Amino acid sequence: MSRERRWGSGTPKSVKGVLDIGTSKVACLIASVADASESGGAPASPRMRILGVGHQRAEGIKGGVVIDLDRAEQAVRAAVAQAERMAGVELTEVHLAVSCGRLKSHNFAARAEIAGGVVREADLGRMLDAGRTFAEQGGRSLVDMNEVALRIDGVPGARDPRGLAAREIAIDLHAVTADEAPLRNLLMVVGRCYLEVASLVAAPYASALAVTSEDERRLGVTAIDIGAGATSFAMFAEDRFVHAGAAPLGGAQITFDIARSLHTPLAEAERIKALYGTVIGAPSDERDVFSYPAAGEEDAVMHQRTRAELVDVIRPRVKAIVDHIRERLEACELSALAGRALVLTGGTSEMTGLADFAAAELGRPVRVARPQVVSGLPPAVSSSAFSTVVGLLLAETQARTGRWIYQGRDPQSESYLKRVGSWLREGF
Repeated sequence: MSRERRWGSGTPKSVKGVLDIGTSKVACLIASVADASESGGAPASPRMRILGVGHQRAEGIKGGVVIDLDRAEQAVRAAVAQAERMAGVELTEVHLAVSCGRLKSHNFAARAEIAGGVVREADLGRMLDAGRTFAEQGGRSLVDMNEVALRIDGVPGARDPRGLAAREIAIDLHAVTADEAPLRNLLMVVGRCYLEVASLVAAPYASALAVTSEDERRLGVTAIDIGAGATSFAMFAEDRFVHAGAAPLGGAQITFDIARSLHTPLAEAERIKALYGTVIGAPSDERDVFSYPAAGEEDAVMHQRTRAELVDVIRPRVKAIVDHIRERLEACELSALAGRALVLTGGTSEMTGLADFAAAELGRPVRVARPQVVSGLPPAVSSSAFSTVVGLLLAETQARTGRWIYQGRDPQSESYLKRVGSWLREGF
């Protein structure tokens, strides 16, 4: 693909492009989105149709972190070009999922005295600016921020405080931040593809939107995405995004364990995992034999192992991942608010027996979910492995419940003030 891209008038406003750069794949979706007035639906339910899909094997990415700019760039270019050809449009900007940079949640309150006695948009903008500054302490970069609760003169319950008489307003905020350098490298890859980043979205949030219902999020739920290079989670309580986290543990480690134990190439280990991998053994596993080649052997000699032996390789790594999830959930003070329900997604979540194993280990109800149906989405990209990229579209087209998208620009700039105003209009 040519390194130079020449754009016409830019991407139509009704067209959205989203991009998920993961460890095992790069996925891009292009969709047309009709306004509520055009579709006749509620503002929270715009009509959306997939126009283009592109996905390529990821290169230059490890554990969700860019380690080779050139290889990562080529993979992104290929995925975007594939989606553009199918959609018949050229993207100039994308909404980008972020899973790198040791994602961390921060929960805090911002308060402001109301000088004029009536809450103005500027009062709320001032608190959000203070929240951004607080979240970015210690060299962190803000990825996502949303309102959790709002109080007027100490009384909770207000949804849109603008125009209300008040002496003081307080907002409980939840922010997701990332280490600056990994995030900058991710943005650099996208920029080298001549694409602007319209917004950043925390990958755990996007994935959760795709696989949980509004009722689940209102009652409390934790969505866990077990991908190839990372496992992330997002907690919801009373329909608010309250906590997120990620760790560099995933299906790629399981594949490596198989390759090392059987002394077989990684590609063959991935095939074995997909065809025979399971976490919970069965009596027939001792008789279920599979064949594979050994790494480095020139002769076409096939070796054999039983499925029971494969379970012994896979289970310890899966247990380590589940144990890490338990530790992270137990360490979170907001875990009780999110209830006991767990939803698993991500490519690794579809491994046979993983959900039952996780439910037994965690002592909580667990279900495996694929992304919700979107018009025009091909069956090939409807698996759990594509939850994040589908959730990105939902995050950017549905009404954002108290969510403010930070784009990393100068907070004093006009564009920043416009963004704050947009969040206030959509969030309350």
